[in-house]
Amino acid sequence: MPVSLETLLLFVPAALALNLTPGNDMMFCLGQGMKSGPRAGIAASLGIAAGGFIHVFAAALGLAALLAAHPGAFEMLRWAGVAYLVWLAVQALRSTGLALEPGPGRRHTPWRAFREAVLVNVLNPKVAVFILAFLPQFVDPSRGSGFLQFLLLGTVFNAGGTVVNALVGGFAGGIGGWLRTRERIARGFQRLTGLIFLGLAARLAFERR
Repeated sequence: MPVSLETLLLFVPAALALNLTPGNDMMFCLGQGMKSGPRAGIAASLGIAAGGFIHVFAAALGLAALLAAHPGAFEMLRWAGVAYLVWLAVQALRSTGLALEPGPGRRHTPWRAFREAVLVNVLNPKVAVFILAFLPQFVDPSRGSGFLQFLLLGTVFNAGGTVVNALVGGFAGGIGGWLRTRERIARGFQRLTGLIFLGLAARLAFERR
């Protein structure tokens, strides 16, 4: 086994504690669930997981180290993520409460929620830098391939995050279903969804690197 049992006993609680800390990914799943229902919230959590695997592979191959070492590349990716979140916020703020009603082209399909979640996660360079800073602490060169250890630890970390985000998105989706019978309240929650996305964009834009 690439990773020892002792290492996993240290890694899993630390990873779970980090997964339970509210962050951009969790808030995005919350917003998608509220807007488009439980399936979209859960699909968003799977999209976040897919984006996380991309970051894990990149870090395992050393690309995240390159990103951390070149501020220009980091900034380009960061502002691309900010722009995408602002675009999502504008779409939510411009829509009416009726966007929560079933109908073609109105509610986000699970597939669309998944795609948007992948982009939100991949375009956040802080995820790549965090993975590069956190996972190597548990890699033991004496146990063989660091690449395999990195992938295994990344998979465990991603699995925990996916479960947490799916629960958040699914629970928020229940709220979204209730709102579909209450138009005025639904309009307010559409605005709240837009404000969540704007808050995520501001956090990504103004947080220290």
